Amino acid sequence: MLHQTVTSLALLCISILWTAGNLSAETNGVQNIVLVHGAWVDGSGWKPVYEILVRDGYHVTMVQVPETSFQDDVTATKRVLERQRGPCILVGHSYGGSIITEAGTDPHVVGLVYIAAHAPDVGEDEGALGKKTPSVLAKTEGAVEKTDDGFTFLNPADFYGLFAFDLPREQAEFESRSQVLAAAEVFTTPLTAAAWKTKPSWGVVALGDKIINPDLEKWYYARAHSHTTEIAGASHSVYESHPKEVAAVIEEAAQQSQK
Repeated sequence: MLHQTVTSLALLCISILWTAGNLSAETNGVQNIVLVHGAWVDGSGWKPVYEILVRDGYHVTMVQVPETSFQDDVTATKRVLERQRGPCILVGHSYGGSIITEAGTDPHVVGLVYIAAHAPDVGEDEGALGKKTPSVLAKTEGAVEKTDDGFTFLNPADFYGLFAFDLPREQAEFESRSQVLAAAEVFTTPLTAAAWKTKPSWGVVALGDKIINPDLEKWYYARAHSHTTEIAGASHSVYESHPKEVAAVIEEAAQQSQK
C-alpha cells in the first residue's frame, strides 16, 4: 500500500510539472508564434528554434512563402495570421523582415522579431537600402545568379562561405542545393506599411553576417527602437546555428508583449 501511495504521488508530481510547463507560455505572455523565412531558403530551417519554442509551451507555425512576388509572400503570411487563435508574435529572418514589416499590421500581431533581417519603412525597399550599406555578398561578383525569367539564387559554390559558414558543411551543401528561387522583384518592391512604427519589436544582429551588413541590421533596429541582441561570430544562418539565443529573444518578446 505504501509503495502504491508513493508511486501515485510521484505520478501526480510529474503530471503537475508537465502541465505547468505546457501552460507557462500561456500564463506568462503571448502563446502564438509565427515564423517567416527569408529568400532562397524555406521554413524547414526554423526547426531548431521551433523545437525549443514548442518544448517551452508555445504554439508555433511556419509560413512557407512562395518567393514569387513580395505581395504573394505578404499574402501567404497573412493567410497564416488569420488562422491564429489569439495574439501572436511575428518573426522574420532576412527578407522575411520586409514581409513581417508589411504583414505585421494584422490585428493578431502584438510584437515583431527581426532575425538578421531587413526592416524598411514605407516607400523603402531592402535592395536600395542594402546598396547604401553593402554587405560582403554585394561585393562578391557572381555570387547571385539570375534565371532568364527573373528569379534569383545564390551560387551553390558561395553558399557555405556567405550564408552559412557556422553550420556543418554538409548541411550548408544540402541547403545550397534545395534553394527556393526568389523573384528579383521581391527585393525592390517598396513597402506600403511599417508595423514596427506602432508595435514593439526585437532584433537579433548576426555580427558575422555576410548577406546583410551587420551595420545595416543595427541601423534598422535603432530606428525602430527595437530591443536588440548581438551574437558574435554568427552567420546569416544565425537562427539555425544559434537557436537557443534566437528562441530566447522570441520568448522575451512573447512574455513582454501585451495580449
